[in-house]
Amino acid sequence: MRKICPSEKQQLLVLDQRIVYRLYRNPNATSSRRLVLLHGAGVAGQDTWEMLIQYTQQWDEILVPDLRGAGETQYPDGIEHPFTLIELVNDIAQLVDHLDWRVFDLGGYSLGGLVAMLLKERFTDRVEKQFLLESALLDRTCLDETIRLRDRYSQAAEFLRSQDQEQGIRQFLNTISPNRKTTAQVDDLAVSRLARRPVGFSWSLDAVSQAIRQLDRSKLLAAQGDVTSFIGSQSVQMMHQLHLQLAEQMPNWHYIMVAGTDHSLPFQKPRQIARIMNDELLRYLS
Repeated sequence: MRKICPSEKQQLLVLDQRIVYRLYRNPNATSSRRLVLLHGAGVAGQDTWEMLIQYTQQWDEILVPDLRGAGETQYPDGIEHPFTLIELVNDIAQLVDHLDWRVFDLGGYSLGGLVAMLLKERFTDRVEKQFLLESALLDRTCLDETIRLRDRYSQAAEFLRSQDQEQGIRQFLNTISPNRKTTAQVDDLAVSRLARRPVGFSWSLDAVSQAIRQLDRSKLLAAQGDVTSFIGSQSVQMMHQLHLQLAEQMPNWHYIMVAGTDHSLPFQKPRQIARIMNDELLRYLS
């Protein structure tokens, strides 16, 4: 099997952003389908998805952009400015239009999962199979509890914009993965990943917090298509309860528990998740 390699990084200039992205072409693909993968807050697209991409089989082309606040996507002046979830959605909409991707499958992790759901709501007929990995907004059965939880993310964001950035990162990790089984070495690696653009990371957290307080979760869920939702086995029980309920109530919602993982599941089990994605696409197509 030949390795799946990205093209040289490319960029799209929009009104207030230089969007950097990579296109992966799979010489071993079994179909000509296309897939867009959106990363979470604080860690670039290539770092999040490249290992997982190596185990995909069904997609001929895979698009991996860096969202605002992460990786190499930046404002023209090089300064970290606040942004909104709608601006992230607009960026991806402009990017797929620029590439003339009229129909595609879509995956999103954490922040990227919420962006993916909003993109599906906008592009009902263009987005086909969906994959969500611990999507933001879908972490508690009670929406009020999800909103209250955002206060801790807001505190972490304030630390990230101060001189105490490491405290902000560790507060984020303790909030998003309170049950994780970790070592000092693993935590230090996570901290180093998230410290590359701490202020951009902070604006990502605030963008999600702002959106969650404004969105109609039920309406957004009703706009989704065939979703395969991955949740780490070590993630909080309330998250599992919500996704079990969604799978029971919605015939298009498919809940997968990934054993031995927490919120860092695309980094921890890329081969297993890719294998399930391959199988879930075949189920969807059948």
